[in-house]
Amino acid sequence: MVDVVVSAGIIAEIGPQAGASASDVPGFDAGGALLLPGLVDGHIHLDKTLIGLPFIPHIPGDSVAKRIDAEKSLRRKLEMPVEKRGGLLIEKMSALGTVAARSHVDIDTEIGLKGLEAELWLKEHYRHLMDIQIVAFPQSGILRDPGTAELIDAAIAAGADLVGGLDPAGIDGDVAGHLDVVFGIAEKHGVGVDLHLHDGGALGAFEIRQIAERTIAAGLQGKVVVSHAFSLGELTDSDFGRTAELLARADVAIMTTGPGGVSMPPVKRLRAAGVRVFSGNDNIRDAWSPLGTGDLLERAAILCDRQDYRSDEDLELAFRLVSEEPSVVIGRGSGHLEVGAPADFVLLPVASIAEAVAERPRQRTVFKRGRNVAPSAGTAA
Repeated sequence: MVDVVVSAGIIAEIGPQAGASASDVPGFDAGGALLLPGLVDGHIHLDKTLIGLPFIPHIPGDSVAKRIDAEKSLRRKLEMPVEKRGGLLIEKMSALGTVAARSHVDIDTEIGLKGLEAELWLKEHYRHLMDIQIVAFPQSGILRDPGTAELIDAAIAAGADLVGGLDPAGIDGDVAGHLDVVFGIAEKHGVGVDLHLHDGGALGAFEIRQIAERTIAAGLQGKVVVSHAFSLGELTDSDFGRTAELLARADVAIMTTGPGGVSMPPVKRLRAAGVRVFSGNDNIRDAWSPLGTGDLLERAAILCDRQDYRSDEDLELAFRLVSEEPSVVIGRGSGHLEVGAPADFVLLPVASIAEAVAERPRQRTVFKRGRNVAPSAGTAA
């Protein structure tokens, strides 16, 4: 049994009999539930979700470019604003234990900065539930959509936290030109980079190495992420080794969601090479996928299935990929429950972290900055 004392939203004491002398302070009896760090979603799209609308059948597309066009067509027809749909998703994720998230928002010459304005509103309006970091994401490409580079620059000036990118070869057809824009804006504003990379095989690995080399040259170590990086699951041992070594040297993190139907970066091999790996939900009931619940414990379980993780230690690793690891990546600190850390945690009616991932209990009690924001378990003491 352990006691946690919270003061001004921060963990002030933690341990057996912590705060025993403060008997006049309101308390909460967790009833023997397991205390875990709050979950952190390293990759979502609040502007894309269709939650709140009647179910919309999936629009197929056999390439990234075709799916981008299908999404844009659907987006033009939606009457419910991002503020409503994104807000419903935040509320859902919060109740499931998520206390922070990195959201990518589409920036292109059709939508301009409207999506960013909506997400900035969500970031402020829901700050009591979730810390939100925003990536200015060029979903339609940069060079193939002239004017987007200027919009990304304006988005960072307006409050977006990071510069995004997308398939420099597969979408823009110009690796150097695309990365010149992405890293140029990042260096100009002193912000990080989070770049979607679906390009596979040797081409994708080449792009990853280019990103790592530019990271070192720009002095952005620890501030750059390659999301998806499917190619890392398709390489020869030699290609993988030199790519992973460069990623580790540049301190470039890899985000993986573990979706079916595509290759997946080998988590343990990357970690053994010194590369930070984390996870997130990515698409949650949107034009890219009709699936997704926003539950990071479910996402951890999907990752376990894809990587053939079965031992308790494996399941604990998967949990860290949706809690502590993304917390470090998005700049929230270690994500550990320790004195001085934000009082962001979740209580689950299970006996271990492995059971939490395997069982994914519906009953969850969530605390954000010491405030009970999802009171589904426990009683006032």
